[in-house]
Amino acid sequence: MSTSTGSATKNWLHQLIEEFGETEGEIKLGGGQKRIDKEHGKGKLTARERIEMLTDDDSKFYELGLWAGYEMYEEQGGCPAGGVVTGIGEVSGRQCMIVANDATVKAGAWFPITAKKNLRAQEIAIENHIPLIYLVDSAGVFLPMQDEIFPDKDHFGRMFRNNAVISAKGIPQIAAIMGSCVAGGAYLPIMSDEALIVDGTGSVFLAGSYLVKAAIGEDVDNETLGGATTHTEISGVTDYKMEDDEECLTTIRDLVDKLGPFDTAGFNRKEAKEPERPASDIFDILPESRTSPYDTYELLDCIIDEDSFTEFKKGYGQTLITGYARIDGWSVGIVANQRNINRTKQGEMQIGGVIYSDSADKAARFIMNCNQKKIPLIFLQDVSGFMIGKRSEHGGIIKDGAKMVNAMSNSTVPKITIVVGNSYGAGNYAMCGRAYDPRFMYAWPTAKIAVMSGASASKTLMQIQIASMKKKGKEVSEEDQEKIMKKISDRYDRQTDVRYAASRLWVDGIINPLETRDRISKAISCANLNPEIEEFKTGVIQT
Repeated sequence: MSTSTGSATKNWLHQLIEEFGETEGEIKLGGGQKRIDKEHGKGKLTARERIEMLTDDDSKFYELGLWAGYEMYEEQGGCPAGGVVTGIGEVSGRQCMIVANDATVKAGAWFPITAKKNLRAQEIAIENHIPLIYLVDSAGVFLPMQDEIFPDKDHFGRMFRNNAVISAKGIPQIAAIMGSCVAGGAYLPIMSDEALIVDGTGSVFLAGSYLVKAAIGEDVDNETLGGATTHTEISGVTDYKMEDDEECLTTIRDLVDKLGPFDTAGFNRKEAKEPERPASDIFDILPESRTSPYDTYELLDCIIDEDSFTEFKKGYGQTLITGYARIDGWSVGIVANQRNINRTKQGEMQIGGVIYSDSADKAARFIMNCNQKKIPLIFLQDVSGFMIGKRSEHGGIIKDGAKMVNAMSNSTVPKITIVVGNSYGAGNYAMCGRAYDPRFMYAWPTAKIAVMSGASASKTLMQIQIASMKKKGKEVSEEDQEKIMKKISDRYDRQTDVRYAASRLWVDGIINPLETRDRISKAISCANLNPEIEEFKTGVIQT
């Protein structure tokens, strides 16, 4: 995470970003400097060094899932970044999804989160028709957790199923065997369009020498069993024998350089204009307290191209801002939670960050319009949920909310979600949370993702626990209540922290707010690579 903020004064948000940046630096070391030195001693580059050499000079690598596995698997020694580096980089001028096993983390073994992260990378490639490059260096499934990695639908085997599906869609896949490639994992590079193998360090086989000896009594070393010479000159399993990592990566660049033409969706783009306000103003606009109001229009002025906003139904449903704009020249539709308190023409006060019937109704109509016009949708989340209470229920809030969720769920234009602050309950769903297939989903360090706010949840959970204790005849003192409340609050606060969400890949990354415009632009440029936009259908809409 870039920590440059363009401001000499460090407020709470600057400090938060610096804290996150320091942790990210530690994550990027993978298994640590000793393991990095060990890889270098074998004549190998690390996963990150390989990506740097593979991608174009002066281009940016857009990493995805960096926080995967954060504070997970601590009994097993941890799994920084899920043991694999994934992201979108420019290779010979072509956007590619790069998946590189990190051999410094348990020899690149697959943990449950590793499988989830690999599958997410493939999902993004499929949705956006992005060529895939696999840099393979893995000992295979982490055996102590095989029951959580191996057999289910979205486990290890789904990778190879996806290899076949991606190939059938005509999306290029190139794999380089730059280290171990064992057992079922052997199918990944060989199911790719082309496979390279590095002599001396690369090996691929269904069973290594120890297992072969144990299973069938045959004595054979790993190099003879599945080294570069074996598979390029005897079995014909791989296509290119490479002298070292450097030659291998150069050859991949050459192969990508010769890829044929491709169609695009043709999304509307004009020459970009800088936003009306500098992005650094975000640090002044966003309040430290997540319950404090702020004007989301000011936030938009820091992200969208100047003078590009055409608001849809401005005076109606004011707790949601909807409108057409440009971001880095791209035409987009924006659905953003307004955090200011508003008053309707009938005099009703509406709380910022809450979705009311009128705002849900407006958003549903706007989402349909964007699908009609083939305009990508950007959701900016800072949402507490839908309005509750007798007046809202009698007014049909569930019906109007269902209408918005229906339109958003069935939307076929690309959807990109940014979690700015709160992302609570059904508000997360309606504003295109992870379950609703955003092409990309990012969060600011200020984000909180949960079924409800920490304060509300803690009080509710405490009341339930105390009631249960009293039913059993236990007396609960005020001191006991305070201890219970603190224990519940601490646990809930940890689970709502954006790092907890990112470690489980509920978002694709935690980004510096200053990067928002760039990340959205890159997401749309990737989405533009897929020319196939399905017909928009909603089914039954609640009226």
